[in-house]
Amino acid sequence: MRGMRKINAGKLSKILKEHKRWIDDKEEGEKADLSHANLSRANLSRANLSNANLGGADLSDANLYRAKLSLANLSSADLSGANLYKADLSDAKLSEADLCGANLYKADLSNAKLRGANLSDANLFNAKLNGADLSGANLSGASLSSNFLGYADLSDANLSGAFLSDADLTSADLRKADLSDVNLRDADLSRADLSNANLSEAYLSEAYLGGAYLNGADLSNANLSEAYLGGANLYKADLNGVDLSGARLSGARLSGANLRDADLEGANLSDANLYKADLSEVLGLNIEQLSMVQTLYKAKLYPELMEQVKDKYPHLLKKPKP
Repeated sequence: MRGMRKINAGKLSKILKEHKRWIDDKEEGEKADLSHANLSRANLSRANLSNANLGGADLSDANLYRAKLSLANLSSADLSGANLYKADLSDAKLSEADLCGANLYKADLSNAKLRGANLSDANLFNAKLNGADLSGANLSGASLSSNFLGYADLSDANLSGAFLSDADLTSADLRKADLSDVNLRDADLSRADLSNANLSEAYLSEAYLGGAYLNGADLSNANLSEAYLGGANLYKADLNGVDLSGARLSGARLSGANLRDADLEGANLSDANLYKADLSEVLGLNIEQLSMVQTLYKAKLYPELMEQVKDKYPHLLKKPKP
């Protein structure tokens, strides 16, 4: 690659030895500077490069199995196709890095800075990403099943088509993230911020979204069957064509939400706020479910259902008391 420094095996070995001495005693040895170095396909298995400078380096297809890269600078580095199985990348700087197709199985990326990084099609199964900054990152097609992503910053990230089943995204920041066609079955998204996120066609069956912020989110044609949405904020969310059969929406805020063509068969709507919600042409909704809601003030309903509400529960159509 143009502008890359060539590092032969002998020189690399010397740099690693001096770096180890520096780690052991800052007065001895020398901190590794491998910035913009050509290390493509290099064997760095179990190498200790913690705190090293690898900014802009070419590490494509490199073997970094169990490598120690905590606090290392890997900003704008090329790690595409690299083997980072069980590597320690905690607190590493990886902003704008290319990790496309990398193997990060069981890697430790806790508190890593991955802003704007390319992780498309990467294997992140069982990787540690708690506290990581993934804002603006590309994670399309990535495998993140069973991962812990609690409190991670994924705002504006591209997660389209990613695999996140059983993942823990408690209190994660997913504002304006692209989660279209993502698999979030059984995922824990309690208190996560998904405001204005794109979740169209997403698979969220049996997911836990208690207290989640979904205001302004696009959930059109998503599958939320048997999902828990108790206390969730769905203000002005697009739920057109969504499958909410068997979902629990007790105490959810659905004011101004678009629920046209949604499937609400067996859904629990107790104490849900449906002020100005569009419930026209919904499927599986009955008067028994509506009798439990907090309010239907200015909501849109099938004429037949509206007549039943007027007859049996007219108080639900009145303006709620402040």
